Amino acid sequence: MSRSTALAALHTAVALFGFAALFGKWIALSPVEIVLGRTIVAAATLGIVLRAGRRWPTRPGRGLALNGGLLALHWVTFFAAVQLAGVAIALLAFASFPVFVMVIESVEQRSAPDRVEAGAIVLVVVGLALLVPEFSWTSAVLQGHACGIASGLTFAILTVRSRRAVDRHGAVNLALWQNAFAALWLTPFALAGAATIAPTIADLALLAVLGVVCTALAHTLFIASMRRVSAHTASVVSLLEPVYGIALAALLLGERPDARTIVGMLLILTAALLATRHVKR
Repeated sequence: MSRSTALAALHTAVALFGFAALFGKWIALSPVEIVLGRTIVAAATLGIVLRAGRRWPTRPGRGLALNGGLLALHWVTFFAAVQLAGVAIALLAFASFPVFVMVIESVEQRSAPDRVEAGAIVLVVVGLALLVPEFSWTSAVLQGHACGIASGLTFAILTVRSRRAVDRHGAVNLALWQNAFAALWLTPFALAGAATIAPTIADLALLAVLGVVCTALAHTLFIASMRRVSAHTASVVSLLEPVYGIALAALLLGERPDARTIVGMLLILTAALLATRHVKR
């Protein structure tokens, strides 16, 4: 794979990650049921990918079970944010996760925030505040905003933990077990809150696309691109996920961000870029 092909694969993967947000609007199921379907399909697909390459999944440990729980919580809160506040706010609130990663790593290293870290934190706080039209908990937008921030925080914790596990298990194995354990964590909650409306054939088809294309395929493309581009380049390109997602939502759902949301987006992405570059150093 040439570097230009790798960059194309990387951008395709990031666009597919952003595209996944739209399924929260298209699938008439709860966030728990959407994520359960997504993780089952993704784990099965990644298992097939491993077997096609004549490889066996590594043996999981307790750490991967906890990672699966974090992944489940991340995606459930993310799709709840999409359904409550729309694609733009959900993606932008989630996009704060590099700042959370920076803060977590600073706490672990017991180091005080420097100017770059402090600046990134201020920018992301102001950017997130701009996304909220009214600060009333009865507002669905504020509830969705909170869910989006929770999604970013849980993903940041998962990111830090995954960095430590990827060398031992490999990226595809890691993704497979995290999806499988996420499905196990969600199954009792799905059974306890069994849907009053059974999923339609259209819902099942959308779940299949979400699991195969926007999860397993996107993850595989992302991993393949890493063989030719640096981790830092991949991190910077990943910041385009909300941009791709918002553009697709405008095109396919008619959700067009207002000026306030665009300003908030610029501040959050600037903060995320600062945090990404800072973590690299």
